[in-house]
Amino acid sequence: MVKKEIDLDEILLEVGQFGRFQIKNFVLILVPILFCAFYNSQYIFAAASVQYRCRVPECEATPPNFETNGWGSWALPDSGGRCERYVPIGSICDPGSFHPNNTEQCTSWVYSNHDSIVSSFDLACEEWKRTLVGTVHGAGLFFALAITAYISDTYGRRLAFVLTAVAPAAVGLGRSFSDTYITYIILEFVEAVAAGGVYSSGFVLALEMMGLNRRVLGGNLISCTYALGQALVALIAWAIPEWRTFTRVIYVPSVLFVIYYFLLEESVRWLLSKGKKKEAVKIIFKAASVNKRKLSPETIKQLNEESIADQDTTKTTNDTIKAAIEPEEKQPSLVLQVLKSRVIMTRLLICAFWWISVTFIYYGISINSVSLAGNSYVNYILTSLVEIPGYILSILSLDRFGRKGSIMTAFFICGVSLVGLPFVPEDLLWLQTCLNLLGKLCISMVFSSIYIYTSELYPTTLRQSLLSVCSMTGRVGQVIAPQTPLLMEYMEALPYLVFGVMAGTSALLMLLTPETLNLSLPDNVKQAENIATKPRAERTTNVAIN
Repeated sequence: MVKKEIDLDEILLEVGQFGRFQIKNFVLILVPILFCAFYNSQYIFAAASVQYRCRVPECEATPPNFETNGWGSWALPDSGGRCERYVPIGSICDPGSFHPNNTEQCTSWVYSNHDSIVSSFDLACEEWKRTLVGTVHGAGLFFALAITAYISDTYGRRLAFVLTAVAPAAVGLGRSFSDTYITYIILEFVEAVAAGGVYSSGFVLALEMMGLNRRVLGGNLISCTYALGQALVALIAWAIPEWRTFTRVIYVPSVLFVIYYFLLEESVRWLLSKGKKKEAVKIIFKAASVNKRKLSPETIKQLNEESIADQDTTKTTNDTIKAAIEPEEKQPSLVLQVLKSRVIMTRLLICAFWWISVTFIYYGISINSVSLAGNSYVNYILTSLVEIPGYILSILSLDRFGRKGSIMTAFFICGVSLVGLPFVPEDLLWLQTCLNLLGKLCISMVFSSIYIYTSELYPTTLRQSLLSVCSMTGRVGQVIAPQTPLLMEYMEALPYLVFGVMAGTSALLMLLTPETLNLSLPDNVKQAENIATKPRAERTTNVAIN
C-alpha cells in the first residue's frame, strides 16, 4: 500500500502558518537583523568626510583653530587650502609674508572635528583611503556569504545564524582600538567576513518555518527592521559622533546573542533534508502545541510513524513514510547539480546580475545621501525610512500582481527616476530630492522582493547556497558603490545614469524567469526546473485550501 507523502506546506496549514511559535522565533531573529544594519552602515559615519585645511604654522593659534579668523584670505588659496597653501616668504602672519600666486603642497592639516577616522589617521587629501573602507567592507561579504552558506547547509541554519550574530562583538570592539589606518582596514574586512551572513541566514531560517501565504509578510518585516536599524544607527552616530565610542556602543551588545542557540529552533525543512526526521517531527508537534492547533489524526499517525522509523537506521526508506524533502544517500556537489541543470544555471546567472544591480543602486544612493545639502544624519535617516513604504508596496503587490510584474515595474520606475535626475534644473532641488527618494523607494522594494523571489526559484537542498551565491555576487555592486563619490568628480551624472541602465536591464531579464506566485517551495532540482511548466490551477490550490 502506497502511503501518502508528508508535505510540510500542508502540515503548516494545520500547525498555523504564522502562529505564536513562528512569531516567537521570528521576533528573536529580528533583533540581530537590526544589528546587522548597524554593522553594514557604521562605516558611513565612522569614515565620514570631515572638513580640513592646511596647517599654516606662521598663523596658527595654540591649539590650532579650524577657523582662520581672517588670515586665511592671504595664507590659503581660494579653494580653502585643503591640499595647498601659499608659499611663505616670511615668518609672521600678515599679507606680505605669503607669495600671492605660488603654492605648495601641504604636509599637515587642521580638522574641523575628530569624530571620523579621517582626522584620527590623518587622511586629508587622500579621499580614496576614506572611500576604500566601504569597498573593503563589501569585499569581506564575498567570503562571509560563502562561509555562512556552507555552515548553514551543512551544520544547520541556527548555528550559522548564531555564529554570525555573535562574532562581530569581538572584532568590532578590537577595531575601535585601532591606532593605524592599516589595522582599521584589516579589522573592517575581518568584521565583514564574521558578520556578513547574519541577514541571509536569518532570512532563510525565518521563512522556512512560515506558511506559503506568509512568506511575503515575513520577508518584508525583516526588510523593515533592517531599514529601522539604518535609521537608528544614524541617530546613535548623531548622539555619539566620536567614531571609537560609537563603534563600541553598537558592537559590544552582540555578545548576548550567544544565548540564541538555546532559544531558537532549527529549520524543519533543513532537518528533513538531512534525514533528521525525529528532530523535525518533535519541532512540528511543539509548534502545534504552542500555536494551540490540533493536527488531524492522519497527520499525527504519519508523524509518529516517521519518528519511529527514524530510530531504526537499518530499515529501508520503503518501510517509512516519505517526507516532502527526501534526503539522498549521496548528494552530488553543489557545482555539479547546478552545471547539470541548464534551467538552474540560467536562473543563477540572471539572479547574479539582479543582485549586482540592486546592491549597487541601493548602497550607492545611501552612501551619497550624506553628501547632500543639509544635516547628513537627517538625510541618511530619511533615505533609510523611505525604504519602509517600498516594503509595504512589496507586501501589497507581490501576492496580488505576482513576483515578476511587481519587481519589473519597480525596476523600471527606479531606472527612469534615476536617469532623469541629472537632467532636472538645479533650481528645482525639491524635484531632485523627490526623484532620489523615489529611486530609493523602488530599489528598496526590489531588494526586499528579490530575496523572496530568489529563494522561491531554487530547491531546499540548494536554497541557502544558491541564495548566498547570488547575494555574494551582488556584493560586487556594494564594493563599487562607495567609489561613486569619486566618479562624480569626472562626470556628475555618471553614477545615476549607470544606476538607471542597470535597473532597466534587470527588469528585462525578468522576462526569462518563471512566476512563483502561490507555488510551494521546490524541494529538489526537478521540482525547481518544473516551476515554469506548472499549471495555473496547481499554483492556486494552496490558496483555495487556506
